[in-house]
Amino acid sequence: MDHFQRTENPATLVPMLRVNQPGELLAAVPYMLGFHPSDSLVVIGVKDGHLQFAARADLPACEHEALASLAAVTARQHPDTTILIGYGTEAAVTPRLATAREALAGRKIPVLEALRLTDGRYYSYDCPEASCCPPEGRVHEPDTTVAAAEATLAGQVALASRAELEASVEPVPEPGMKEASGTAETRMIARLAKPGGRKGLIMEGAALLEVALSRYYTGGTLTTDETAWLLGLLLFTEIRDAAWRLIELRPQDQHLPLWADVTRRAERGRGAPAATLLAYAAYTAGQGSLAVVALDRALADDPEYALADLLGQAIASGIPPRKLRTPRARRIKGKRRIRRRETRA
Repeated sequence: MDHFQRTENPATLVPMLRVNQPGELLAAVPYMLGFHPSDSLVVIGVKDGHLQFAARADLPACEHEALASLAAVTARQHPDTTILIGYGTEAAVTPRLATAREALAGRKIPVLEALRLTDGRYYSYDCPEASCCPPEGRVHEPDTTVAAAEATLAGQVALASRAELEASVEPVPEPGMKEASGTAETRMIARLAKPGGRKGLIMEGAALLEVALSRYYTGGTLTTDETAWLLGLLLFTEIRDAAWRLIELRPQDQHLPLWADVTRRAERGRGAPAATLLAYAAYTAGQGSLAVVALDRALADDPEYALADLLGQAIASGIPPRKLRTPRARRIKGKRRIRRRETRA
């Protein structure tokens, strides 16, 4: 299941798109998810007139238990109403939309509209006006919509499929990375053998994180040797947790480029920490689908990587990113607010 929350940090998410018509809403969904869905059931949560939440599930998997879980996740977001969208044939979509509606009703969540998109035409299950929603459907032309234009202007990207999104976190062979990884391992072993070696490595890791964030924020990248060294340092939970806290405290556009690049450049079996950090950065930025595929990469590299498993459970349960922040990060943000008030006073 893929989903995202819009309300956590709206400035970093899809802009407030004009979706007062079904065609505009359908054009916005791929930018909300990060890819064009197919054979899918999507639930859109609406709160205070704004798109708040979106959840997607594979249509073939949408049986009673899966839809009950989808309704439970939606309920945790407390939407005012929802919109259901099925992507697929009428035979596949209609019964599952009906079951989804029942599951949401069981949670006392109203459904404002139910739509189906099939072969470039969309159909409404709720609009009785033939002049508005004819039985033969309406042609869907997303490229002509305001929603698509605004999303594109804002730099949002909708990949062709979920498979393409999955491919974006897969390892990309890099000349010299294997040798650089070996050198980093030898260097680390030598450092650990010295007195105070671990403490020194943790301090060096914290400094490298700052360098990396600054470099990616300005459009740069790490060298092969620096990437291999960072991947090695992330094996220390202190350094990984420091990176996690930085995600909590700084804008996500500083973190996504870094962790997306490091995840891709990590050799198979070495990417679990970086991919988990990418997943957390993506989730806090409202890119739930990217978070899910990043966690898949993390667990493929290390099936027992506990933090990836815990984050996956939190996302699947619909726990908002703000509730995943560490107590230390919340205290720091609180102190900053107090200082700002004192300064203004």
